[in-house]
Amino acid sequence: MPRIALGIEYDGSAFAGWQAQSHATGIQSVVESALSSVANQAVAVTAAGRTDAGVHATCQVVHFDTAAERIERAWVLGANTQLRPDVSVLWARNVPTDFHARFSAEARSYRYVIRNSAARPSLDRDRVCWTREPLDCLLMHEAAQALVGVHDFSSFRAAECQSRTPIRRLESIAVARHDTMLTIDVTANAFLHHMVRNIAGVLIAVGRGKRPGGWVREVLEVRDRKLGGVTAPPQGLYLVEVRYPAEFLLPAQPGATASTLAARRC
Repeated sequence: MPRIALGIEYDGSAFAGWQAQSHATGIQSVVESALSSVANQAVAVTAAGRTDAGVHATCQVVHFDTAAERIERAWVLGANTQLRPDVSVLWARNVPTDFHARFSAEARSYRYVIRNSAARPSLDRDRVCWTREPLDCLLMHEAAQALVGVHDFSSFRAAECQSRTPIRRLESIAVARHDTMLTIDVTANAFLHHMVRNIAGVLIAVGRGKRPGGWVREVLEVRDRKLGGVTAPPQGLYLVEVRYPAEFLLPAQPGATASTLAARRC
């Protein structure tokens, strides 16, 4: 049976997260409903990763199997006709049956966006984390480098995290500023539940001067979530890229939201 991969963009503000749920609306449910309409048969999708309530994506990747014969463009146009305005299919590709949106992924990249201004945002209120206290971007960037490498990230995982191991390989992390906007870009082989938001919470505390830069390494090494500080809110978090082996010939993925493309190193 043919396998199709899709790139999907969404504003997570009105959703209870990616996963389909019986008591609330998940993004997965509306995507499957749209694709089922195009295929004229039930379609179930598998995603590269589950995003939480209020979290956004500039390119989530999913795959599904279907006997329906459609050209790639038809999957995109047909699904977008059925989808609500806050979800959009960016591209579709026929992929080999050994492709798996989750298990074939080599790395995932997230961007956390912070509005650092005296006045609270209105237009971006559901798309950024806001803090009025001045943030030391350079200190945040330098402190974050302690997280690069293979580590036990127990201090940065949610209490309800179901992963069998807290070990992750964090490839890179960078904090940048453009005017009042700060971004935290982080890439790893995989992430634990709330891992990026917990990292952001720690770095914000450092940037505010509430904690010294060395506190990031201390939190990492103590391996205890209770000592890891607050979890940053979901509104500022974006899944921006899922990286796959070149052999699958997937399109290049967008790496940022339009409002933060101009971010530069501190």
